[in-house]
Amino acid sequence: MMQLDLKDVSTHYGTSHILFDVSLTVNEGEVVCLLGRNGAGKTTTIRTIMGLVQASSGSITFNGTVLNGLAPHDIARLGIGYVPDDRLIFPDLTVRENLDIAAKQGLDVKVRQWTVERIYELFPILAPLNGNLGGYLSGGEQQMLTIGRTLMGNPSLVLLDEPVEGVAPLVVEELARQFKLLKTMGLTILFAEQNLQFATDISDRAYIIEKGRIRYHGTIEELERNREVQEKYLMI
Repeated sequence: MMQLDLKDVSTHYGTSHILFDVSLTVNEGEVVCLLGRNGAGKTTTIRTIMGLVQASSGSITFNGTVLNGLAPHDIARLGIGYVPDDRLIFPDLTVRENLDIAAKQGLDVKVRQWTVERIYELFPILAPLNGNLGGYLSGGEQQMLTIGRTLMGNPSLVLLDEPVEGVAPLVVEELARQFKLLKTMGLTILFAEQNLQFATDISDRAYIIEKGRIRYHGTIEELERNREVQEKYLMI
């Protein structure tokens, strides 16, 4: 069984202590959200898992392999895909070229591989934009392209940093639909988010982070019933 496991992970930016003994687990086939306000430590957690920031202490393992100290490209080779919050598409490449450049064979050859055609089935809005330059897409279209580009690497786990930040409400609804499809396909997802409605609509479990510490963990059903926790850590 595939598993991502963080145990007592702390992270610093220079002399600033950002994460404090963060522990969380993502099991195969789960969609898990990391919720919190701006500046709570969500992005740092995702970046630490991906090796973009090195943990100061604690352990990060994926399928039994220790990720501490590995470079991001080595972590990606283990089957972890990353969708950054700033998208980072190639603006001077077409939609098709953005997807083609990321194509990589997945580690499990028995699993149906992602192709450009499958990406267009998942994100039908991208198909007629096939020859358009990435830099001319709307924010929502760029976000779909970024997710599609990550899927082209055929990861077994996808990390997403605030996937619906700054996109229109209709796009949020469309992304929720597409995430549910990915969930039915068995893709394992960990995403950082502050949009509670979006997160509870698609997730199995939730962690809440505040000031760099995990303050709550439970199923989505438990979180939806716990108004006190929502108001304390998530309401603005």
